[in-house]
Amino acid sequence: MSNPQTPPARHRVVVIGSGFGGLFATKALRRADVDVTVIDRTTHHLFQPLLYQVATGILSEGEIAPSTRMILKHQANAAVRLGDVTGIDLTERTVTSEHLGQSTVTGYDSLIVSAGAQQSYFGNDHFAEHAPGMKSIDDALELRGRILGAFEQAEVTADPQERARLLTFVVVGAGPTGVEMAGQIAELAHRTLVGAYTNFDPRDARIILLDAASAVLPPFGDNLGSEAAETLEKLGVEVRLGASVTDVDADGLTVRDAEGTEHHIASVCKVWSAGVAASPLGTQLAARSGAALDRAGRVAVEEDLTLPGHPDVFVVGDMMSRDRLPGVAQVAIQGGRYAAKRIAAEVASAAKGRPVPERPPFRYRDKGSMATISRFNAVAKIGGVELTGFLAWIMWLAVHVVYVVGFRSRVATLLSWAWTFLGTWRGQLTNTHQQITARNAIAQLHSLERRVEDAEALVAQAIWRARRSTLVVSARRTL
Repeated sequence: MSNPQTPPARHRVVVIGSGFGGLFATKALRRADVDVTVIDRTTHHLFQPLLYQVATGILSEGEIAPSTRMILKHQANAAVRLGDVTGIDLTERTVTSEHLGQSTVTGYDSLIVSAGAQQSYFGNDHFAEHAPGMKSIDDALELRGRILGAFEQAEVTADPQERARLLTFVVVGAGPTGVEMAGQIAELAHRTLVGAYTNFDPRDARIILLDAASAVLPPFGDNLGSEAAETLEKLGVEVRLGASVTDVDADGLTVRDAEGTEHHIASVCKVWSAGVAASPLGTQLAARSGAALDRAGRVAVEEDLTLPGHPDVFVVGDMMSRDRLPGVAQVAIQGGRYAAKRIAAEVASAAKGRPVPERPPFRYRDKGSMATISRFNAVAKIGGVELTGFLAWIMWLAVHVVYVVGFRSRVATLLSWAWTFLGTWRGQLTNTHQQITARNAIAQLHSLERRVEDAEALVAQAIWRARRSTLVVSARRTL
C-alpha cells in the first residue's frame, strides 16, 4: 500500500512592517501561491502623513490607523504576528521577533523588509524628553495632550511671563510635517479655541517654525517654499530660517542663528520634525550583507531593491537607499508592489517548471509632492507643474482620501474634515495627563530595569569572585 505524497510546502514570504511598503506588498500577493506572514511591533497600519491632524484634534487615531488584522482578515494567504524584530539571519533565512518576553523564530523563502524610520535628533537623543517627534500614534496623542494642556495651564496661571511661555509653541523642522503642524496649531489657536477660555485670548498664542535650512519646504523649490512661508506668516506663524537648535529642556530651547549668536526661547510645548533615521534593522542588514549605509542609516540596495548577494531579501520604503529617492509614501508603496510582483512571478514560473524570469530594475514614478498649510491652502508640485492655494488643497484632499485604507475610514475622515474646515469644530480634543507623561515614565522604568540588571550582574560577579577566593584559600590550607 503506497503512502500519499506530502504536498510541497508553499513559498514562505515574511514581511517586516505594516506601513505603506509592507501592507501594499502583502495585498499585492493575495492571489499568489505563497504564504505571507506580516510581523510588526504595532497592531495597526499607520497613515503617517495625517498624524499631525490627530495631534491637533481634527482626526481620531482610528481614522488613520486601522487594525492590520481587520485589513487582511479576508486575505486567506496572509497571517499577522505581533512582535518587535530583533534579528535577521540571512544564512538560515529566519526572522526572530519578541513580544512581551516571548521570542519567535519565523522562517522565510523571500523576505520584504519595510520597517520604516524613526525620529532623528542628530545625536542629541536627550532632546526627545521635552520635544516629542511625529512618528507614531503615541507621539500624536502626547503632542495633543501637550498642546491642549498648555492652553489649560494658561487659563489658571496669574503670572504673565508664565502664560507667555505656555502660549509659545515651537515646531522644529520646516519640511512638510513641520509646516503642516505649525499651520494647524495656528488655526487651532486663532479659530477653533477662540472664545473657549475666559482668562486669556488664544489668539495671543505665539507659534514659531524653526529650521537650520535657508528655505521652507526645500524639496518643493524656491517658489513654493516662499509661497508656503508667506502663507504661514499670514496665519501668524513666525518663520525663522538658518536657526539650529543647540539645546532643549523643560523651559524652552536654545537656538543658534546664522551669525552664530545663541538665544533662548521660553516654551513649554515643543514639536520635533527636523529629521528621520532608518530603523536599526538597516544597520544589522548592512553588517551581515556588506551593503553600504547612507547618513540616515538607509541600506544601499541593488537595482531590484534587494540586498547585495541576497536576491531573496528586498528592502523597501524608508529603509532603502537607491537613486536618491525620498522617504515618502509613494516610494514605499511602489517598492512594496514591485517586490511582491517579482516574488509572485518567480513562484509561478517555478511551479510551471519554467526558468526564473529576469528581474527588470525598479523604476519609480514620481506622482508629485504636496503639503497643506491651512484650510483651503496647500502647495503641490507635480512634474514641472506648481500649484498653490485652493486648487492645490483640493488635490491634496483627493489624494489623501484615496490612500486612507478602508471605506469606513474614508467616510469618517471626510466628515471630520467637513466639520473642521467648513466650521470651527474639532471633535478630537480629548486628552489625558497620562498621554503626556506615559512615554517618559516608560523610558525611566526601562532605564531603572537596566540599572537593576547591571547591579544584579555586578553582585553575581562579586559572589563568584568571593567563592573562588574561598576555594583558593581552602586549597592552600589543604596543601
